[in-house]
Amino acid sequence: MLYFYPKDNTPGCTIEANEFRALIDQFTAVDTVVLGVSKDGYEKHHKFISKYSLKVDLLADTGGKLCELYGTWGERKFMGKTYMGIGRSTFVIDKQCILVEVNYKVKAKGHAQAMLELVQGLT
Repeated sequence: MLYFYPKDNTPGCTIEANEFRALIDQFTAVDTVVLGVSKDGYEKHHKFISKYSLKVDLLADTGGKLCELYGTWGERKFMGKTYMGIGRSTFVIDKQCILVEVNYKVKAKGHAQAMLELVQGLT
């Protein structure tokens, strides 16, 4: 599973990462690898992982290639301002490399649990 998120150490991204951390053993039990993706670099990811004892691997898409390929990069609006950024999204890929679920416009809180229930239903 790939989950795209805007930025390390922001409130929503921290909630989402910590919820995945809390459920990682249950994801592992159904043979699911969880990978987080943002445009933050390795050092920022390392600090984020250390600060919250995350058990999820984070990919540093600093050039934005993965974000472009998965359609998560684009115009965003927040508090009346428009900017370019990553839209919180999740992609579930099965063992045959088939994309089985796509979620755009994800809300951070409760998302990890919803994804766990989804992958549990796939096994």
